[in-house]
Amino acid sequence: MTRLWWVRHGPTHEKAFVGWRDVPADLSDQALIDRVARYLPSEAAIVSSDLSRAVTTADAIGRNRKRLAHHTGLREFNFGLWDGLRFDEVTARDPDLSRRFWEEPGDLAPPDGESWNAVASRVNDAVDDLIRACPDQDLILVAHIGVIMTQIQRAAGCSAYEAMGHHIDNLSVTDMTLAADHWEIGRINHIA
Repeated sequence: MTRLWWVRHGPTHEKAFVGWRDVPADLSDQALIDRVARYLPSEAAIVSSDLSRAVTTADAIGRNRKRLAHHTGLREFNFGLWDGLRFDEVTARDPDLSRRFWEEPGDLAPPDGESWNAVASRVNDAVDDLIRACPDQDLILVAHIGVIMTQIQRAAGCSAYEAMGHHIDNLSVTDMTLAADHWEIGRINHIA
């Protein structure tokens, strides 16, 4: 049995799309960071996306846990030409595509970016690799909202649209378990 503890990185305070663009996390809420670190299993290994907002969050909550190498497969969606644009700018630039991207998640992708299905496949592969490398171990994965939502879809067996309906706060914890050959979803968006 493997239990995954997903932690969304600290807030960036960005008002625009942030995908592969590397922006720092605000980790000034030390009390919340301490609560998250205490809530997570102490014997778990910890891994993060290679984007700095996830790396520094993992470092802040890692404490004495075994640190695994950063994993590019845990990166946020590549929003392509939308990265760095505000939602109203994306809507003005690509009105039909921007609406359908959220309402019909699947194979639609932003210009020069990734679709939901491409990200889910990439993240599933990364998670499967990590589970094989750390069998029957708790893993803390510090990543991004889109990444976590793809794994909610996987564990809950719901649609992408339903998975996107979940709220995932910065520094929240979402847990799921792979027991035998099936996934079980635990708490979603737990605030320690």
